[in-house]
Amino acid sequence: MNSKKVKISEVKINENNPRFIKDDKFNKLVKSIKEFPQMLDIRPIVVNAQMIVLGGNMRLKACQEAGLKEVPVIIADNLTEDQQREFLIKDNVSGGEWDWDMLANEWDSELLEDWGLDLKFAKEDDSEEEIPEEQTYIPVFRFEVTCSTEKEKNKLMADLLLKGFSCTEDY
Repeated sequence: MNSKKVKISEVKINENNPRFIKDDKFNKLVKSIKEFPQMLDIRPIVVNAQMIVLGGNMRLKACQEAGLKEVPVIIADNLTEDQQREFLIKDNVSGGEWDWDMLANEWDSELLEDWGLDLKFAKEDDSEEEIPEEQTYIPVFRFEVTCSTEKEKNKLMADLLLKGFSCTEDY
């Protein structure tokens, strides 16, 4: 698949994407795009045949905020509906924050876990016993590590993964 540049007005935000970035990280993304717009050529926005974003919702919003008139896209017009939903999750596992209510109510939790998402909510089981609300939340503890080189980051992530931890990248 090749990328091509299109008018930013042709690309549509995906309203069904349960991923978002809060103010500070979003502002950093806008700044990054203004300072280094070539990164978009390296990692174009992925859209379906209807030009709805499958990968890069926040990048598109940041490009709009940065005042870009065109953006590079890859058109993934050969994916089924299910593959498009899967792509939304797999492409977004590493950055931003999740809309947990949307994920809990509109997505299959087993598929989400298969695609690499650590869920904060408990899976439903077949029992009719009501689970107290305080027991439906599964805590996830996160911390941030800053590495000075890509090599250092890759080694640290590999070490942590080998020890059974879940790692994500945040740009």
